[in-house]
Amino acid sequence: MNPLITLAIAVAAILAAITLGYAGLCWISPFTRCQRCAGTGHTTTRFLHRPRACRRCDRGMRLRTGRRVYNVFHRLRSEAVR
Repeated sequence: MNPLITLAIAVAAILAAITLGYAGLCWISPFTRCQRCAGTGHTTTRFLHRPRACRRCDRGMRLRTGRRVYNVFHRLRSEAVR
């Protein structure tokens, strides 16, 4: 076999494994910890001020990007079937 074809097959297999792994992670655990508030749900803007609710998440957890994409495609498909 040609070494370039072997390399292409190996790269494609690695990319497929990474993609399927992330899809499985989004399926099993759709939420992740918010990076802005470190999962607490509160942010402090200034020293000695009361903490405020995080504007990105409101509770410390955010929907993963892959799960958000899945939800959009699922919604489009369900609306198209109707």
